[in-house]
Amino acid sequence: MDPRIEILIAAVIVIVAIVVAVVAVRQRRRAKLRQQFGPEYDRTVREVGPAKAENVLLAREKRVEKFSLRRLTPEEQQTFANEWRAVQTRFVDDPRGAVAEADLLVERLMQARGYPVSDFEQRAADISVSHPQVVENYRAAHGIALRHREGQATTEDLRNALIYYRSLFTELLETAPPTSRKAVA
Repeated sequence: MDPRIEILIAAVIVIVAIVVAVVAVRQRRRAKLRQQFGPEYDRTVREVGPAKAENVLLAREKRVEKFSLRRLTPEEQQTFANEWRAVQTRFVDDPRGAVAEADLLVERLMQARGYPVSDFEQRAADISVSHPQVVENYRAAHGIALRHREGQATTEDLRNALIYYRSLFTELLETAPPTSRKAVA
């Protein structure tokens, strides 16, 4: 066989092997992100497209890795739990005030755990790294709170918002930061 053809065949084999390896790495990364982020992965793909979604999620992960997330002390946990019970009790007499208070309490809890408190979208993105199953509830609750400020939320909407806030609050209150993150016990 002609040496040029042998070289060409070898080059094609090497190129095919490289392409297969690149595709395999991308598929593994995509599967890891899909598993880690759950429904947030699909939401991000819909929002920015599949090509950019992985970079967005990896950037979130890198950002959150820089945080010094920590567990709450038992005293802090008890204080926050007591404040949450007060918010829920307040709902009966003042649903609007209770939802506004729940939003602030969740923000304070995030801050106590070590999340920076910035604009809502950044907070939701940060939370999505460690709490992807409840971040959509957080977004829904926040959306209802915004509609409430415009006078467009019913009492049932406000009840749902409180339930959504509670799901995130409960996770933040009881869940230790993942071991791959910097954590102070």
